[in-house]
Amino acid sequence: MANTYPQCYFHLVFAVKNRYALIRKEWKDELEMYITGIVQNHRHKMLAIGSMPDHLHILIGYNLNQLIPDLVEEIKTSSNSWIKGKRLSKFKFEWQNGYGAFTHSHSQIDTVVKYILLQEEHHRKKPFKEEYLEILEKNNVEFKEEYLFEFFSDINDWD
Repeated sequence: MANTYPQCYFHLVFAVKNRYALIRKEWKDELEMYITGIVQNHRHKMLAIGSMPDHLHILIGYNLNQLIPDLVEEIKTSSNSWIKGKRLSKFKFEWQNGYGAFTHSHSQIDTVVKYILLQEEHHRKKPFKEEYLEILEKNNVEFKEEYLFEFFSDINDWD
């Protein structure tokens, strides 16, 4: 009997609703661990996770038995409830609709991991909107401006 050997990597990006800077430095590591648990419970491999006050990047080794939209919905719904349940934000916390999902080859993994882990340093030089548009362009993703994340202001650092 023949075996199947898939190897897929996804870079997921999503933002806090209205791009509000609600992810606090004091609890971002705990949020990242919580989301890592969700990813691993669905048998994906967490390769990197990096949050900023207003958005999040995740790189996973993808388990073909779950659809990406279902995984993202689970991450957003569960982490949103977790944040509310722990009362980590004094403001109403929600994830913005939509997300980016980009594939990478095995040879790109180290570069993407480094990119995600150095988000704070990266955003000192480049705002999220510029970063996200660059990712879309590098991946030849056609998009309509009205369907992009809402970019109200450029948030580059923790307050």
